[in-house]
Amino acid sequence: MLSSEDRAQLAGAICATAETLGQTISAAAAELMAEDLAMFPPADIRKALQACRRELTGKLTLAAILQRVQAADGRPGKDEAWAIALTAGDEIETVVVTAEIQQAMTAAVPILRLGDKVGARMAFMSAYERLVSAARADAVPTTWSVSLGFDPTRRVAAIESAVRMQLITQQAGTQYLADLRIAPITTDGQAIAGLLTGEVHEASPKVREKLAEVRQIVEAAKARQDRQRLKKAQADRVDTYLRKRRVRTVIAAAQRKESSHG
Repeated sequence: MLSSEDRAQLAGAICATAETLGQTISAAAAELMAEDLAMFPPADIRKALQACRRELTGKLTLAAILQRVQAADGRPGKDEAWAIALTAGDEIETVVVTAEIQQAMTAAVPILRLGDKVGARMAFMSAYERLVSAARADAVPTTWSVSLGFDPTRRVAAIESAVRMQLITQQAGTQYLADLRIAPITTDGQAIAGLLTGEVHEASPKVREKLAEVRQIVEAAKARQDRQRLKKAQADRVDTYLRKRRVRTVIAAAQRKESSHG
């Protein structure tokens, strides 16, 4: 929840955003909008306002801001969610899914077993959209969990990918692998798991060669993420500075207007 000071600053940012779109919003209306947005993370609100300034061609509305704030929660769209759900239905594959995907799949599985894939997809999407809307209305954060498949190598690859994409924590990923039900039983499997857990196990020459390739890919991906994180941090600092300056300008203008009327 935003503090009263944060809500005041947000109201100023809303007024400034509206002004960039050629619109004037009263201080009272901006304060009400800020109150409705107060349950969301400040970073998501800031990004949503930035998206509104770049994308909107009409008036700034609470619905437009909410749409962009909620889209930042990381929940997959309905088509992507259906693809994930179908993959999770393959007992060989290990897939990372959201709570809404798991719940929506319960509505689709009986229809899918009858061989009606189109009907199953429609039932899934209807349930999924309803569940996501309810979760977003209550500001419920996105939660990811691992749906385990039988293939131990694919388990490790899927969990490592989920950790790298920050869908699950490093601790959670390590715990999944530490569980006796999914712990790799072969020496090569333990060596592959070491990519995630950091434990060193001797592998066969062929697997060692593959592990070296995987490590190179992972390290290159991490380097790209570090560069992107640095660029994003620099852009955020600039955006924060400009946003604060616009807010100060709007507040000063409002104060002058109130003084002139007083």
